[in-house]
Order: sequence, then C-alpha cells, then structure tokens
Amino acid sequence: MTEERITQTEDQLGNTHTTHVVHDDGDRSGGAGKWVFLIILALAVVVAVVLLSRPDASEIAANNAVTEAAGEVGEAAGQIGNAAEEAADAVTQGN
Repeated sequence: MTEERITQTEDQLGNTHTTHVVHDDGDRSGGAGKWVFLIILALAVVVAVVLLSRPDASEIAANNAVTEAAGEVGEAAGQIGNAAEEAADAVTQGN
C-alpha cells in the first residue's frame, strides 16, 4: 500500500516550506502468477503452431489423388508410345 504525506509549514518570516513524503510498504503480490501465465501462454502458442502447421487429412488425400492421376497419365502416355511404335513397325514391315 502506498501512503502519501504532504506537509506545509510557514516560518516566522512568512516563507512556506513543503515536505512531500511517499511511503511504499513494498507489498507486490502476483509475481509468480505472472510467470506461470507467461509459461502457459508460451505453451499455448507452441501447440497452436504445431497444430496449424500439420497438413490435414483432406490435403493429404488431395496430394495422393494428384500423384495417382499423374502416374496414370504417365502409363497412358507409355501405352500411346508403344502403340505408335507398333504402328510404325507395321508400316515399315509392310513396304
């Protein structure tokens, strides 16, 4: 608790003297509570970053679907290439 005292005195010549005293008894509670709050806040931030940085199941499924589709396109291109090669062979053997 803080206590403030202001005292004014006047001497015989009429001069005024003011004394200003502030007394603080040093009662500062909650110091440990602040540290606990900061630690909990830091942990919450770390957990939020970890949870938000993980890809969710829909992103993984979409990536797998794109990969599978790209593989199928590659297989189809290979089949077209084989068919074209066979057609070219048939044309050259027919002459």
